[in-house]
Amino acid sequence: MTTDDDRPLPGLTERLRLDKWLWAARFYKTRSLAADDIDKGRVQVNEQVAKASRELKAGDVLCVRQGSGQAVVVRTVVVQALSTVRGPAPQAQRLYT
Repeated sequence: MTTDDDRPLPGLTERLRLDKWLWAARFYKTRSLAADDIDKGRVQVNEQVAKASRELKAGDVLCVRQGSGQAVVVRTVVVQALSTVRGPAPQAQRLYT
């Protein structure tokens, strides 16, 4: 029996837009929601405010602020892989640590 950890990730690539990666990694339901938060300055790449069109690479450090008021969640993740495909949650979690 194989697990999700044994299977290769679909849609792997070397370059990918920030908004598309956030969508594929399941941080946002749609690319437009990801782009909106990026435009509001809620996403940083390597400690710099980024644009939606910024190309990511493995090893980049993202800081993502989601929510509003007292329910703000800040996640800091390291990009492990880039995938153009939005897969199930176990696959998406393999895109970052």
